[in-house]
Amino acid sequence: MAKKENKFKGDDISTQAVHTGVGYDAETGAVRRPLHMANSYKLPDDLSKVNYSSTDLLMYARNGNPNQHWLEEKVAALHGADDAIVLGSGVAALHALFWTLLKTGDRVVYPKVSYMAVYRLFHELFNQKFGVETVMVNMTDLEAVKKAITPGTRLVHVETPDNLTDGISDIAAIAKIAHENGAVLSVDNTFASPLNQHPLELGADFVVESLTKYINGHGDAQGGAIISNDLTTMDRIRYEAQVNVGSVISPFNAWQIFRGAVTFPLRMERINASTQKIAEWLEQRQNVTFVSYPGLPSNPGHELAKKQMKHGYGGVISFGIAADDKAVERFCAALKVVTFAVSLGHDESLIFPQPSYDERINLYPEKFRKGFIRFSIGLENPDDIIGDLDQALKAIGL
Repeated sequence: MAKKENKFKGDDISTQAVHTGVGYDAETGAVRRPLHMANSYKLPDDLSKVNYSSTDLLMYARNGNPNQHWLEEKVAALHGADDAIVLGSGVAALHALFWTLLKTGDRVVYPKVSYMAVYRLFHELFNQKFGVETVMVNMTDLEAVKKAITPGTRLVHVETPDNLTDGISDIAAIAKIAHENGAVLSVDNTFASPLNQHPLELGADFVVESLTKYINGHGDAQGGAIISNDLTTMDRIRYEAQVNVGSVISPFNAWQIFRGAVTFPLRMERINASTQKIAEWLEQRQNVTFVSYPGLPSNPGHELAKKQMKHGYGGVISFGIAADDKAVERFCAALKVVTFAVSLGHDESLIFPQPSYDERINLYPEKFRKGFIRFSIGLENPDDIIGDLDQALKAIGL
């Protein structure tokens, strides 16, 4: 596909969120993009030049759909990028990128602390099924990163802030190390969002976003995106992973996320401010054993986050309470404003405990191994959230 056109490049991200990918409906004149639920599209009369594995021509749902293409324009604009590919989920985007870039014998360096699906893909599937060498490293430790990224490394994958501990990795420094060794760098930007951080500007080659989270923001649609300026590789991803593996997004989910993305910058500004306030309160609350949030000076990555996160530090707080696993569960269940559920980036605040028996618990820093909770802040009044946290802690005797 060609480079995405952005008529609003140079305008504020809130203006781009409203206007990119938008156009009048040719049939009705409607100012909202219609939802196209078709599986098949009319073919040209001359089929001699049709490539049935191409995404350039609308022909079949697996090759792409109009709602997907419009959303791709918007996501590329939010990142200031030449191209974006939108797929069925954030994990589909991760898999598509890794599947396309890697082959047997390649070496991958990825974080010790990472999203569970990344851990599964590398720790189990890619090495066991395809003979890819996968190496875990503490990405917040540049000396450890330098030792791990050797000539012959094909891919370096980073999350920053990371899932689950909110650690901060130096994108620019890691990009330099990766490129010096002939590797490419991918960055999962989901915790930060494109309002707060633009990894491509810091040297990343590819960015992954779970659109399910902040960009959709309503907890009702699933999608993922790969963002890059490398148009040749992006077309390979479309061919190998979208068309021939089938990880395409549904038109309805693309339509919903397109709608949600319009208010993304405004929602993210509110979430940034609320999360900072709540993190500061938690840090002062008795029986809270630790608080990890990039906006706090106590976070080891705070100074780095100030440099590479433009407008805020995101909406996820990792914290601990002086309680065992069952007491942590009772705390989460006692909450009334905050919802006891997985995921993040929704309009409602979500909380989920990380139990001490998790198979990866020993990969986390010591303080994260007991009473550890991941907390995603939503759009509720932050004082109401603080009041809810306080009453739930008191309900379990803390």
